[in-house]
Amino acid sequence: MTDTNPQPSPQGRHIATFDPSAPHQQRPRLRPIRGFGFMQEGKPVLGLADARQISEKVVFTTPAAQAILPFLTGEHDLDVIVAKVNEAVKDKVKEPLGRNVLEVFVAQLDDAALIEGPNFEALLKKVREDFDSQSILPPSVTANFADALVQQEFGEGTTEEQKAEHGARKLRAIFDEWIKQSLDKAPDPSFDALPRAIVAPHLDYGRGWMNYAHAYGRMRVVDPPDRVIILGTNHFGSGTGVTGSDKGYQTPLGTSPLDEAFVASLKKNLGADYSERLFRDRYDHEREHSIELHVAWVQHVFGPGPGAEDRPNVPVFAALVHDPVVRGGDSYDGSGLSIQPFIDALRATIDQAGGRTLVVASADLSHVGPQFGDRVALHGEESENPQGVEARNKAIHHDRAMLEMVRQNKPDDLVAAMAWQKNPTRWCSVGNLVATLKTVQPDEVRLLHYAAAMDPQGMGMVSSCAAAMF
Repeated sequence: MTDTNPQPSPQGRHIATFDPSAPHQQRPRLRPIRGFGFMQEGKPVLGLADARQISEKVVFTTPAAQAILPFLTGEHDLDVIVAKVNEAVKDKVKEPLGRNVLEVFVAQLDDAALIEGPNFEALLKKVREDFDSQSILPPSVTANFADALVQQEFGEGTTEEQKAEHGARKLRAIFDEWIKQSLDKAPDPSFDALPRAIVAPHLDYGRGWMNYAHAYGRMRVVDPPDRVIILGTNHFGSGTGVTGSDKGYQTPLGTSPLDEAFVASLKKNLGADYSERLFRDRYDHEREHSIELHVAWVQHVFGPGPGAEDRPNVPVFAALVHDPVVRGGDSYDGSGLSIQPFIDALRATIDQAGGRTLVVASADLSHVGPQFGDRVALHGEESENPQGVEARNKAIHHDRAMLEMVRQNKPDDLVAAMAWQKNPTRWCSVGNLVATLKTVQPDEVRLLHYAAAMDPQGMGMVSSCAAAMF
């Protein structure tokens, strides 16, 4: 670190104006953020973005600005922050932090709604009003993926009209190709009947396609469900317990409506208090990818398509399930909906609804490597990086031990093992796996496929599986 000057890069956003009369700028309180680094014109740049994805703006600054962030707690005025930062870095920098520089930085954070205050409150209000004004969530990650496929075909200069016209065709084609690659030589390429539940990842399609295909591809010939319940992981939201969605979902392949009758029955089984808790943080679904990525596969396998143009899309209901390892299934702060009441009500509602219900556990497993806080890069062979190979093998061994508990339908043992070991490889979806097992109470769990995806530099590896419950 050479200085504490957090000025934005030349290609960053405009320099916002500091308001000395604004109390929230005088005592700035930083909201949850995530940082990412990159090089620009040969110099390192730090990007600061909203960890909860409420704001789409990013502040670009120098890595040295990291020294400022811990003091943006709302407890200190700017003069105190300047003094504390300079004391903390006095032996590490050439130029101390000046108040004028801090004012510019705070103004930029405020402009991007990354600190508490009127700007963030107005943005949050608008986001929530927009969310509540629509019955269908528009496509996000699936549309971006389909757009990229179209652009590959038509090249630079691809128009929005071409994306709209060809996106669904390209998405269906690559889904079919992935199913073919995954199942052509499989001894059991199709199920005899619809499972009670499946497990598939919420990794991006580029890394997780094989496990999506292993689960969904085997259901092409079974009778379609009357509804699909998708249980995901809350990556960015503020919900502290199970968080339900009161929306349907749109992808390039069409619109899957909310199963309103199912939700009404679920609310009745939960009761007024638990229902309010379930939907209190529904806004967390606005940008949550762990649901939408599955909706497109559900539409491809069970919805309208070639030879079945008149078949409607299956209604859905989605919920994000928190981690039962943290407080034994209770919500993180005691105010959200705990897992067990949700499971009890969900199971009762499925029984009352009749027909065929498919539950989807949208589950990723281990997250290991420097990208996730580990010290050892994972790339290479034994001869060049024995520690990396050992770390990879250790994560895979842990996965297989935990998945054996899933296969044996022992959700309580899974939670206990993860709690005892302190979830060493950062499984992110214990909650929806446990909720799925306890909801459908399967007689048999089949593990269909396992895979781990790693970047070429070995900075991060994420594992996932495909499974079915009968």
